[in-house]
Amino acid sequence: MKLVIGRDDLAAAALSAAREAGAEPERVGIKPVHKASRGFVNRSDADLCELAIVTVLQAAAHGKPVLLLPVTTLGRHQHQTLVTLGGLSVADVEGHRVGVRAWSQTTGVWVRGFLTEQYGVDLHKADWTTYEGHHVEGAEDPSWVTRAPEGRKLPADFLDGRVDFGIMGNELPSDDRIRTAVDHAHDVAEQWSKDHGFIPVNHVIGVSEAAAAEHSAAVLAAYDAMRAVLTAKEEGGPVALHPVGFEALRAAFTKAAAYALEQDVIPRAVDYDELVERTCAALGVPPARLGG
Repeated sequence: MKLVIGRDDLAAAALSAAREAGAEPERVGIKPVHKASRGFVNRSDADLCELAIVTVLQAAAHGKPVLLLPVTTLGRHQHQTLVTLGGLSVADVEGHRVGVRAWSQTTGVWVRGFLTEQYGVDLHKADWTTYEGHHVEGAEDPSWVTRAPEGRKLPADFLDGRVDFGIMGNELPSDDRIRTAVDHAHDVAEQWSKDHGFIPVNHVIGVSEAAAAEHSAAVLAAYDAMRAVLTAKEEGGPVALHPVGFEALRAAFTKAAAYALEQDVIPRAVDYDELVERTCAALGVPPARLGG
């Protein structure tokens, strides 16, 4: 039973619990963890794998054998990830060049959703550039998005001025010229989460259908162990940074799915209950067993 989980504490808890449940788990170290997504989604290279939530949605929309285990491994605010070098602001996105690593990158999906809902941006009026393809085979960029030439990278293009805005999380370069396009971005992000009642979740845990059927006890034990770790470390606040359980993740998934459909990231609507039902059917448990 192969596990790809980025956080050491969650990986250790999942490994121990799966072992006690009778499995023979092995942690596969892939860094950054998103590089494991393609093999997991398309070839079932692992049994449990940390995934971006948009990858889960794309996998469902394209009929891949991927299930959701409702554990948040990475939750964070997103407004601060839209950056620029000059005097431009979020009001200037239309008519300018915007770079994002991949069209299906979850951070990009969240930010584009904020642009349309909060700032009235028409996404078709910006000049979008992507640098990588999708984790899910069969997914393609929309016709109104341009792929950068082979070998080019977003951080370099951004610093060199080939794009006016960049959407970057962990790949954000260190440069004193960089500023957030949204004024007081962290305050805006916190208020957005308070208003909506949830954090814009990035990463959760995916389970292969085969693993759910063959190792259901180990998968459930791993869920319980990771939930215990996150619950113990959760800081107080208006919204949970690492929600666990189907109901705790419903709002974030539902909003992300709506954004993804509007942005041509997924070819069809994905209802959250579809994800819940598929996981529960494979594991042979009611939704309440997984917090829903």
